[in-house]
Amino acid sequence: LALKVSCIIQCTRWPVHRNLIALCCIFFSLSFTTDYQYGTVAQACDQRTAIGLARSKDVDLRFFLPPPSLPKTKNDYLIEDQLRLLLVSLPQTDLDPCVQYFTSLALRESSQTLAAQRVSFHVQNRTIWFLCSCRAQRYKPISLFLSIVSSHCDKIEAQGGLQLLQRIYQLRKDSAKIQRNIIRIIGNMALDERLHSSIVRAGWVSVLAEVMKSPHVIQSSHASRALANLDRDTVQEKYPDGVYILHPQYRSSQPIRADILFVHGLLGAAFKTWRQQDVDQPLDKKASEVEEEYSQCWPKTWLASDCPTLRIISVEYDTRLSDWKAKCPVEKSIAYRSNELLEKLRAAGIGDRPLVWVSHSMGGLLVKKMLVDASKNPEMGKIVNNTRGIIFYSVPHHGSQLAEYSINARYLLFPSVEVKELSKDSPALKELNDDFLSFAKDEKFPVLSFAETLPTHIGSMIKLHVVPLESARLGIGDLIPVDVNHLNICKPKNKNAFLYQRTLKFIQDVLATDLGD
Repeated sequence: LALKVSCIIQCTRWPVHRNLIALCCIFFSLSFTTDYQYGTVAQACDQRTAIGLARSKDVDLRFFLPPPSLPKTKNDYLIEDQLRLLLVSLPQTDLDPCVQYFTSLALRESSQTLAAQRVSFHVQNRTIWFLCSCRAQRYKPISLFLSIVSSHCDKIEAQGGLQLLQRIYQLRKDSAKIQRNIIRIIGNMALDERLHSSIVRAGWVSVLAEVMKSPHVIQSSHASRALANLDRDTVQEKYPDGVYILHPQYRSSQPIRADILFVHGLLGAAFKTWRQQDVDQPLDKKASEVEEEYSQCWPKTWLASDCPTLRIISVEYDTRLSDWKAKCPVEKSIAYRSNELLEKLRAAGIGDRPLVWVSHSMGGLLVKKMLVDASKNPEMGKIVNNTRGIIFYSVPHHGSQLAEYSINARYLLFPSVEVKELSKDSPALKELNDDFLSFAKDEKFPVLSFAETLPTHIGSMIKLHVVPLESARLGIGDLIPVDVNHLNICKPKNKNAFLYQRTLKFIQDVLATDLGD
């Protein structure tokens, strides 16, 4: 048993031979017959070994110690009080205006009693967002916004924040969304290497290893991001909030030769935007069979299978149609988001390998802005130099009818800054397109554009052709009209569908030299 334990531990410390970890685990787990033997290994594993095991595919969860027991509390209100005290204790000066605004809002709302108890944290580049409903019959909204600066992380850890989150995670096993947002916080805190030992001691590695096995792509990808940020032996990059690695999510000996970056559009998300198109269930198939074939995220399933040597990344950022409700005082324009995302992408190593951009709707405008901005910044030059191609799915290069409708009905909708920027007479939109065309022609980027030909239902009464063919026409590269609406232009019906196969061919063609055989 001692020899087996020693072999497993040593394998996790050889990054060059990291594929041996999974082999060791599978081989020795076959010979383990009791939970005691697994427990012995778990107790012998140090921090690096535990993280290495958690990032090994098909690892037996009995290799991990369960999270440490937490003292019992008399009622759930103590948890709310602890979260409020944690928020109040953090410095509130020299913070982003959004953080200050929502912090004051959170403290004000936390004193109100509603139908059920609810606790929230928002996790962004410098902010933690966590959403938790601690009791089903009582409700108190608390939005806790904690700036992710080093001093704040230290305070969160010093005041037992990791254990507090562990308690809420265990209490709310009935809510995948709550647990997912907690893991999102852990992934953000893991960006600070000084907190790694505290995260491990609080029992989060075993939790993350279990969630990695989830069949739901959103859950597993949040856990994958957190573990990648913890794994400093084999991962050089760091994944800030909103940057998710879809493939490879485990340690692997497979070399990574290029990156594919997916950028969603207005009201989109890192996963749901890229799901397979919903189809009616055939009469001769069971529901379980249809579910097994359905892809929650085709870049993670289909593309990773067809191009295993790619690193596939999807980004997420918040957008909105209307400013009707209370909002952050900072208007997040395309220019603002470009600067914010470029910093995150450089931390994730974007630009270090050959790169292909894939974007939908407003995400394509963001891609153009990021490339134009990167071309003017010597520190971001590698992103431009390593770009091999760009795919646009119904990108409104010359404006969207959605913007025109929203602006005409502004007394009803109060269109957001994102929607206003999509109007046909937007000076910023025209300037961006002119700058990009001039720049892209010099760089000779291969470009593939898809355009929708069917209208899209906006709510129950409105039907719009969101991006007309003339607006999707960039002026360079190929433009392919497809008989789908705006939402389904980036959602192939199946792996054999034209949309996916043409996308795959473009990626393989522009990366032919880099991918080799």
